[in-house]
Amino acid sequence: MTGKNKKNQNENYIRYVHSFDPPTQHFKNCFRAFLVGGLICCVGQFFRVILEQTTSLSGDELASAVSVLLIFMGTLLTGLGVYDRIGRNAGAGSIVPITGFANSVSSPAIEFKTEGLVYGLAAKMFVVAGPIIVYGVLAGAAVGVVYLFL
Repeated sequence: MTGKNKKNQNENYIRYVHSFDPPTQHFKNCFRAFLVGGLICCVGQFFRVILEQTTSLSGDELASAVSVLLIFMGTLLTGLGVYDRIGRNAGAGSIVPITGFANSVSSPAIEFKTEGLVYGLAAKMFVVAGPIIVYGVLAGAAVGVVYLFL
């Protein structure tokens, strides 16, 4: 078989495989992600307003309390199986906010809890989120070094 013949055969196979793919609905997916991400941010703002009015928190303390509440809500909804359904419909709109990070930490922990506390829950908790933490810290350190020399 010649190189040109093989290339033509590969292109035909790729076209054949793509004929079974459903067409993607980019606008619809982006719109859903925008709505759900915005709704999560609105919930965070609601928590902020409520905490501001009912407690004496302000500034960084208030921001930390809102973050803790959003992480708790993301973890609770993951445990109840609701966050996975939201993620299937919202895509990146549910992954990007802090609740998505809470989901990525708690989901493997819940999935592997049957293997025990150490080898299941603790070991698998950072399977998904571990690389995010590592590369986030490395990127932050790199930006700090660049900022140091500027």
